[in-house]
Parts: sequence; structure tokens; C-alpha cells
Amino acid sequence: MIDLHCHLDLYPDPKAVVARCKEMGIYVLSVTTTPSAFEGTRALAKGAARIRTGLGLHPQLARERRSELPLFETLLSRTMYVGEIGLDGAPECKPFWDDQLAVFEGALAACQAAGGRVMSLHSRRAATQVLDALERFPGAGTPVFHWFSGSSKELQRAVAAGCWFSVGPAMLSSAKGRALASAMPRDRVLTETDGPFAQIQGKAAFPWDCQLAISSLAIAWGLELDQVKVHLKRNLGRLSAANAV
Repeated sequence: MIDLHCHLDLYPDPKAVVARCKEMGIYVLSVTTTPSAFEGTRALAKGAARIRTGLGLHPQLARERRSELPLFETLLSRTMYVGEIGLDGAPECKPFWDDQLAVFEGALAACQAAGGRVMSLHSRRAATQVLDALERFPGAGTPVFHWFSGSSKELQRAVAAGCWFSVGPAMLSSAKGRALASAMPRDRVLTETDGPFAQIQGKAAFPWDCQLAISSLAIAWGLELDQVKVHLKRNLGRLSAANAV
């Protein structure tokens, strides 16, 4: 299984989650919300060959953590993965849009200067603006839209731009989410959970809950579960090889 967007450091017992991921052989991209959390989160994955740690600065924290952008730039050489970064257009986040944009563009500029990274992107109510920013920083890396919730037109634009997508049980629980996932290129889709933020039946999602996303994709794609698993593992291999990670 593959969880390309999970906040390992934010579980009540992250070491236990890491141990189970190792036991089950789950590939995990452990994203962070602030640069100052990166080193501690990366330490959680010590000895876990299938867990990678992303360097992030979440748009919802842009105003209070904008001062950490220089730290982001300093730490970037330590990982080929960036996340979670992006923009959030929800009403409660709009008042600090300028901070969000400064942080996101700063992160993209750093990635561009570093030769590109795999980037797990937040785009709630802001898919167009995220795509606009990506166009301003060609060479920033491979964008992976986490929990894409934009319009069909925005999805078409993202596909045309070569973007990837990670989909999870929470996203696939809605008709809109399933419709978007069905329209995504199958060779650019991976699974995620967004745990522990995302919930399944009122409880925090865990990396092994990616099995639920695999089941939903099997229905959407008209494939057997084993076929979907092979497909996803091949996609992860292509993403890794293309970015030398």
C-alpha cells in the first residue's frame, strides 16, 4: 500500500503508527506543516526504508509561520519531497492570502533553484491559483495535488500541465470525489489518507486505510484489487524514477 500524504507526527502515538507501517510494508510520504517540525518528523522514520519525509509550510499556518521560510530554504537540500505546501481559499483563510502567496511562491522558488522536488500540494478552493503559481515557477518539480477538490475544468488544466494526484478514502466517499478520481489519468494517481486530519466513520484515518481507497479505485476503474495495487506501485516507481528519489 501507498500513503502519499500523511501527517505521521500528528498522531497521538506516531512511533506505533510507524512500527505498523514498517510491519505492513506501507510506502508513506510523511508530510509536515512547518519547517521547524521537519527534523523531528524525519527522525520518526529512522530505520523505515519505505517512509520519506516531506518539508512543508502549510498555507493555513502561513501568517504565523512565514518567518520560517528561510529555514525551509536551508532544509530543502535534505529531502527530495516537499509537502504540505499550497494555497487555501476557504473564507477563514482568505484574510491572510498575501501571506499564503508569499510562502507558497517562496517554496516554489526554492524548489526551482534546487532543481525540482516532488511536491504534495494543498489546493482547497484555490486550484486555479495554485496552477497559476506553478506556471510562474517552471522547473519547481512534480506537482501532486493532494485531495483535489476543484472543478472539472480545473482538473483538465492540471492534467494538461502534467500534474499528479493523490486520492484517499475521505475524498472518495463523495460522489464528486469519485467523479474527479475517475477522470484523472490512471498513470498519475496514487493513494493517500491525510491522516489524522481526515476521518473515516468519525475516526482518524491511518496509512493502512489506503486499502479503502484502493477498493474505491477498483470500482471506478473497473479493475480487480490486485490489478489496482500493481498499477499504483508502478506509478510510485515512475514518480520516484523521474525525480531520482
